[in-house]
Amino acid sequence: MTNLPSILLIALLAGAFAPPVFYNPLEPKPEAPQGIRLPSTFLERQVRQQLVLLPFYSVFDNLEFRVDGGTVELLGQVVNPTLKTDAETMVKHIEGVERVENKIEILPPSPQDDRIRLAEYRAIYGNSVLSRYAHQAVPPIHIIVKNGHVTLEGVVATEMDKNIANLRANSVPGVFSVTNNLKVENSGDR
Repeated sequence: MTNLPSILLIALLAGAFAPPVFYNPLEPKPEAPQGIRLPSTFLERQVRQQLVLLPFYSVFDNLEFRVDGGTVELLGQVVNPTLKTDAETMVKHIEGVERVENKIEILPPSPQDDRIRLAEYRAIYGNSVLSRYAHQAVPPIHIIVKNGHVTLEGVVATEMDKNIANLRANSVPGVFSVTNNLKVENSGDR
């Protein structure tokens, strides 16, 4: 016999850790008559949702994209080479996508960069001010490490959070440089 309260608890927990949905599920999906392109905003929502749902997408990867008509250009950097392929495969299957240009960079394997990634993660997400960002399905501060150089990508709530992330990233030994590309929510630099 199945324990109903246990099943409900598991279902609630699974929902709590599910990635965010970027579109309104109550909104009807626009159907495109043959030869007519879907609006970019619909494609952008669909591409964003598919990229966030990729199983190996982590805080050490940065996935970006541009939509131009039916063409989607994938950009960014990934640690795991299969993530580049998975991103392209997922986006190709979205209705309205006619072509995918995959310009995602695969970061070179390096034990030193792996050490820096973990140290950066601890320095940034271990901070009492920034730790609240770690509780999301895909934390919004992405740490990209290439040959000892660190780039911070993503979005934070305040300018202070951006500055703290920069200070924490610069505190990690063995880092050659830190580029802070974090954007602040509700500011004009998005």
